Amino acid sequence: MSKAYTRLDNDERRRRLLELGQEVFTRNAFDEVSMADIAREAGISKALLYHYFPSKRDYFVATLASGAAELRAAVDPDPSAPPIEALTGSLTAYLTWIDANAVSYRKLIQSAASVPEVRELVESVRAETAQRILDGIGTDVPAARAAVAGWLWFLDGVCLDWLEHRDMDRDAVRDLVLGTLFMSLGAAGVTPAA
Repeated sequence: MSKAYTRLDNDERRRRLLELGQEVFTRNAFDEVSMADIAREAGISKALLYHYFPSKRDYFVATLASGAAELRAAVDPDPSAPPIEALTGSLTAYLTWIDANAVSYRKLIQSAASVPEVRELVESVRAETAQRILDGIGTDVPAARAAVAGWLWFLDGVCLDWLEHRDMDRDAVRDLVLGTLFMSLGAAGVTPAA
């Protein structure tokens, strides 16, 4: 018995395919799944899937970009909060998102080393985050910029360790990474205002 296809408008079909892509690429490594497998799971023809995404790589990158956009929205700081409070709130939201999307986050960070489009995506998020932090503390000192950039790499390392071992609670992880940011900025000669 063949599966009946459901007609959806383009935006809704794309949204559903991106959701499915996040599930598929969380369950499987990139090389373990084909576009035919994905189309079958989506209940559409392979040709229709290729209409939305010209290649499996394009589909993979689009699913990661969708997750990154969701993460950006989740960590958007409260503009009315004092800088440290806004940073703490954003960091808590970041860790909450990572906790809820652990496998996807790991795959994102691991894929950054081998997929140029993913690396560009991760670098873009890091650059945007670094600029938000620097704007929040009101400095453009090169040493502060370098400290924040290095701290963002450290943050990913801590998060990967946290997800692997699960022997610290989220608040302890947040406090650890905030402390290292403040120490790094202090070493750069910058003291963030409370």
